[in-house]
Amino acid sequence: MKTRTILIIIGVIAVLALIKLFFLRPEHTDAPKGGASKGQAVTVTGHIVRPQVLENKIFSSGTVMANEEVALRPEVAGKLTAVYFKEGSNVKKGALLAKINDADLQAQLKKLQLQSKLSKEREVRLKGLLDIQGVSQEEYDMNINQLQTMSADMDYVRAQIAKTEIRAPFNGRIGLKQVSEGSFVSNTDIIASIQQTDALKIDFTIPERYASIVAVGDMIDFSVENQQGQFEARVFAIEPRIDQQTRNIMIRALYDNQKATIFPGTFAKIELIASKKQSSLMVPTEAVIPELKGKKVFVSKNGKAVPVSVVTGIRNDAAIEITSGLAEGDTVITTGIMSLKPDAPVKIVSFKP
Repeated sequence: MKTRTILIIIGVIAVLALIKLFFLRPEHTDAPKGGASKGQAVTVTGHIVRPQVLENKIFSSGTVMANEEVALRPEVAGKLTAVYFKEGSNVKKGALLAKINDADLQAQLKKLQLQSKLSKEREVRLKGLLDIQGVSQEEYDMNINQLQTMSADMDYVRAQIAKTEIRAPFNGRIGLKQVSEGSFVSNTDIIASIQQTDALKIDFTIPERYASIVAVGDMIDFSVENQQGQFEARVFAIEPRIDQQTRNIMIRALYDNQKATIFPGTFAKIELIASKKQSSLMVPTEAVIPELKGKKVFVSKNGKAVPVSVVTGIRNDAAIEITSGLAEGDTVITTGIMSLKPDAPVKIVSFKP
């Protein structure tokens, strides 16, 4: 019985050996599907490391604003008797734009002017009498005091009349009229708005970590939706504190808008060059492979892929700075890197700029 069992086991082993020999043999092909055969070079793309100028760019969004902007409101309530401006036109500083009824104030001023005229004539007569002691000094002084009081009253009435006149506070372009002649207006009603658009302010924010590398005088590039191309503006003011909620700092730049091509209120995309390095080793972003203990790239040396540990720095939209691990002239492999193994043979078919 024991001998029979041994023979059965030997027979099963023999059958399994035959099955493996005839049915599970690998097909004889020149190369496995999906890759190169053992010893065959892998075709890759390379990038030769050269020193480049590296610009550390900060991207943000902001708002375009008029250099000066005022909503024109009357100082006193009353009937709007005249509107002197044309909507959308340019106006000069001090130009009369609208007038509120001041008939009562004009009457008071006229009355005071007549009284002042009489008081001045009386002062001349009293002065002559005082010289010959025809009147007392007290009587003469009382007339002088009355004359000065009338002068102060006239100044007050003129100030009230000035409040009925709405004038341009600066050179600018006036907007749309919000009220019509004959309307009763108060100091809460907006007559129109006036904006100074020959220069524009661009307000934007950047993270606090960049606060120390941005200074007044730095140039920014910005673009807006309704215009093609990039525009340049200069930083002229920086908020001296960081917002506690957003941890951002507010920056204001000035743009010369003499051609009046950009309108206040426009959304702007900001590009700020925070710093610049004249000689940095840059490689395409896709060439860098993250590892547990850092990052690496594959370098082609003598036709073989050699892994090199690297330290990275600043990156932009297409490349990343290598601060340690590579030298000028090294050829970094940029394609097929995930399937490469150390010392695998490679063939560079093209170079990426």
